[in-house]
Amino acid sequence: MSKVVIVTGAFGVLGHAVAAAFLANGDRVATVDLATEPPPGVAAQLNGALMVEGCDLTAPEQASAAVKSVLDRFGRIDAVVNIAGGFVWETLADGSAETWDRLYAMNVRTCANMCRAALPALIEARGSIVNVGAAGALKAAAGMGAYAASKSGVHRLTEALAEEQKGKVRVNAVLPSILDTPRNRADMPKADPAAWVAPVELTAVILFLTSDAASAVTGALIPVTGRV
Repeated sequence: MSKVVIVTGAFGVLGHAVAAAFLANGDRVATVDLATEPPPGVAAQLNGALMVEGCDLTAPEQASAAVKSVLDRFGRIDAVVNIAGGFVWETLADGSAETWDRLYAMNVRTCANMCRAALPALIEARGSIVNVGAAGALKAAAGMGAYAASKSGVHRLTEALAEEQKGKVRVNAVLPSILDTPRNRADMPKADPAAWVAPVELTAVILFLTSDAASAVTGALIPVTGRV
């Protein structure tokens, strides 16, 4: 049976790859993004999805409104994939407290708000949540303090929620290393992207975690680190 899946941050490189994969699998998909329209070329890949645009998930009421839109359209929610977030490279000495607050809001609060808003429907469907953490939060590198701290928050949220909802909703996280994206290639021109994680590779793990094949998996933080 096809699933109803919410994908947040769905207009980004990973987000639209994940959403398109669920659509290709015959699932019904709701894409949620802060942007008011998808980038050129992305809309065609998301043809058939319910697009919830201009949604600021740092605000609990907007997360609740997005969930209501999905329920009004599809009547149920089977899975939520929390991809919305952000990254800033900044050393503590040269950075600001605002960066720490901003990354916490972008990475942790968006995830928590969507999880909370969708929980009643997910419990009814005995569904699943997949959060996107970061391998870099397991051992932070220079300039990664604020980002790693916020993604570590996603990891702890995943573990706590999995315990709270055990037997009702499965909650897991994927921990990628460097994703092979145009932005990362531009920012690291001397690096070898062949060692990175392709969006399609991470997408395959996410689809597995929402499938019946992963019915016994919850509370897992799964590194997806490619050849790094």
